[in-house]
Amino acid sequence: MTRRTRWIAGLLLAALAAVLATAFVLRRPAPRLPPTAAPAEQAIELAPGDVARAERAELLRRLEITGSLKAVNSAVVKARIAAVVQTLDVREGDRVTAGQRIGQLDATDAQWRLRQAEEQALAAQSQLDIAQRTLANNRALVEQGFISRNALDTSSASAAGAAASLQAARAAAELARKAVLDSEIRAPIAGLVAQRLVQPGERVPLDARLLEIVDLSQLELEAAVPPEDVLALRVGQAARVRIDGLAEPVAARVARINPSAVAGTRSVMAYLALEPAPGLRQGLFGRASIELQRLPALVVPTSALRFDQARPYVLAVADGRAVQRRVTTGAQGEVLIDGRPEPAVEVTGGLAEGATVLRGTVGALRDGTRLLLPASAAATAASAAAAAR
Repeated sequence: MTRRTRWIAGLLLAALAAVLATAFVLRRPAPRLPPTAAPAEQAIELAPGDVARAERAELLRRLEITGSLKAVNSAVVKARIAAVVQTLDVREGDRVTAGQRIGQLDATDAQWRLRQAEEQALAAQSQLDIAQRTLANNRALVEQGFISRNALDTSSASAAGAAASLQAARAAAELARKAVLDSEIRAPIAGLVAQRLVQPGERVPLDARLLEIVDLSQLELEAAVPPEDVLALRVGQAARVRIDGLAEPVAARVARINPSAVAGTRSVMAYLALEPAPGLRQGLFGRASIELQRLPALVVPTSALRFDQARPYVLAVADGRAVQRRVTTGAQGEVLIDGRPEPAVEVTGGLAEGATVLRGTVGALRDGTRLLLPASAAATAASAAAAAR
């Protein structure tokens, strides 16, 4: 074997040894690492206001409506004759009494027409006197046979015509006298002047608007009720009305319900009589809450109901975890929770009485999330679980 051949054979043997050593190393099992501890599950700590109980309570159903205040008694004073306004003694905000003289229209034309009618009545009276004397004379002449019966009938007809003319003249005089009286502007009701629409010196036509007077002793809230809520509305139901500018709500009751719906909107007008209160004015905006029904039911706060799935559900607390409970609901209203009114909803199925539920303040949680309840809620949940067993 030559030197070159031995050298090549050595290289081949070295390469084979390297390949065998690599295969041996790869076939050795990997060293085992010490096991690592699993991460601890974190619990969501809840505040007392984040939890509530499903309990039986008196659910108060209310209807919220809005409208404007309107005086029950109001009047628009109009001109009863066409004339010039001579005086108008009141302005907006002045108080007037029923029958009070508050202004004067120029009555010159009416007075001259009254004088003319009175003179015509006097002339008619004279004609009647002449006709009656003629009739009396003709009766005597007929009895003596000096004139015929036809002449007597003519005299009788003339006297009757004169009497009718006198009645017509007297009626015209009364109409003229009424026109003179109508020139006085008087308040038809007691109240406050809301609008003064004319000034002295203006000539106004017949039935022109002069003043508007409102009586604030009786006010109503006039509001439109949606057609779906009208069936639950009844005369006499109690209500509370919040008025812009007043700190406290005003007590009221449903006084009347319009029998006809408003064309277009199909809403029905309702009228709520307000108790007297200082500061109320016609035209103020009000928000009324009408008490419709008190219903004993199993309720939960409205904020506990969730709608991010196909069916509504609540997050209940079971064994310290959040559990989704699909529920069926009924009427909505208000209940007293911890002495304060809070919106609530009736639960008709899917939740047991005494169950602890999470309010919407908690936010979105996965089913099975571990919870850390406050002390009071934890004790309540434990007692409810014990009672269930």
